[in-house]
Amino acid sequence: MSENPDRLEAFRLEKLHKLESLGLDPWGQRFDGHIHIEKARDLCPAEQGVDGDTVRVAGRIMRWSDSGKLRFGHIQDYTGRIQVMISKADVPEEVWTVMECLERGDLVGIDGRLRVTRTGEKTIFVEKLTCLCKSLAQPPEKWHGLEDMETRLRQRYTDLIYTEGVLDRMFRRLRIIDSFRQTLKGEEFFEVETPVLHAIAGGAAARPFETHHNALDIPLFLRIALELHLKRLMVGGIERVYEMSRVFRNEGVDSTHNPEFTMIELYQAYGNYETMMDLAEKLISSACAAANDGQFKVLWGEKSIDFTPPYPRRKYADLFLEHAGCDMRDATAVAAKATQLGIPTAGRHPDVIVNDVFEATVEDALTDPVFVIDYPASMCPLTKRKQSDPAVAERFELFVHGLELANAYTELNDPRLQEELFRTQLAGLAEEDSMAKMDHDFVRALKVGMPAAGGMGIGIDRLVMLLTNTTSIRDVIFFPLLKPEVFG
Repeated sequence: MSENPDRLEAFRLEKLHKLESLGLDPWGQRFDGHIHIEKARDLCPAEQGVDGDTVRVAGRIMRWSDSGKLRFGHIQDYTGRIQVMISKADVPEEVWTVMECLERGDLVGIDGRLRVTRTGEKTIFVEKLTCLCKSLAQPPEKWHGLEDMETRLRQRYTDLIYTEGVLDRMFRRLRIIDSFRQTLKGEEFFEVETPVLHAIAGGAAARPFETHHNALDIPLFLRIALELHLKRLMVGGIERVYEMSRVFRNEGVDSTHNPEFTMIELYQAYGNYETMMDLAEKLISSACAAANDGQFKVLWGEKSIDFTPPYPRRKYADLFLEHAGCDMRDATAVAAKATQLGIPTAGRHPDVIVNDVFEATVEDALTDPVFVIDYPASMCPLTKRKQSDPAVAERFELFVHGLELANAYTELNDPRLQEELFRTQLAGLAEEDSMAKMDHDFVRALKVGMPAAGGMGIGIDRLVMLLTNTTSIRDVIFFPLLKPEVFG
């Protein structure tokens, strides 16, 4: 844009001062009785030249002609956009004067009559104008919107207004979240809130953000998982419990990772990981339908995904053999495969090597939703073992096009085994990378008695990516983390 932004703001200030000189508030006041633009469009008569209802709407000016005695433009609210038209011959002088103070980006209230124009466009013929907020910021170029990605992410408020599809995508996110809550309500789950500040960063293998509480003079961590407090509530008698909230991990940023992200964790007493598979299918297929007008098949880039349940259930060991070409319990063969893939082996736990080989050979081959079940037990310190094979944990991960979407267990509720696992760090992982951080109070809670249960975590942001055909997690988070902007 060649024009000086300061000059453009000064031009807008002149119009603001003119509104003030007319005795009008350029920042707007209460505006009762308006309807959504979508409803106004529905009320418009279908025949050309036929007067419809008089309506009152409010929205932002997205386009506005600036010359002639017949002015027209478009205003939008979150439900849609409609054309407005104003004729100098048909309105009092004071209405025309207000109109001349308005421009693209301003928020405006309109009273007028609905009619279809000769070009077939639904239109409100203006009878009264109310300035609801004067915008001092120059909007982006009208045909292309915001093109610079960093500007879009930093100024999400502008991105939502002017970039095609962004507002719709974010509302689809909200519908997905609402669908989860409705499904869980139907399954008699209770939503709770648990602490964000933890004395022990447990429940997941991740590096925490550290902070300090001055009054108590103690170190604290932003939570990396929701699990351990929710299980305490199950001990206390809330048999079906969940929390959907932010968790924080002090790790990298890429197309599928943000340091703070939204996840849901839920626990069902007297269930197991198969119970969680059934529930995952209900949650995800319902969310897909809510976000995509009832459809279970969606596009993700050039790929197609079918979320129609049920989803296949494949054993970890079988997939490993199929794609890595060796038995995961043959340590020599696994080490050779790891070396071939450039995965280090020296001094590392055999099951850690197995999992690295699995990630390198299997995950990207998983396309439509598939439950990968029965993981190596040593990788799952919070999971119940299979009675028929204690080396295998009753755990699944749900994969879609190589993305881990859900992680679930038959929950370990033996306090003796849990304490032993807390004391034995998983070989090959540093303390901050291990899930097995000692939590004495949690062991004490298990000694009170936690029912056998199934538990599951689902990454909401990744699910929204898949259900809205979005390839970057930053595009489905309202305000992703960015380096601080330098002003001045």
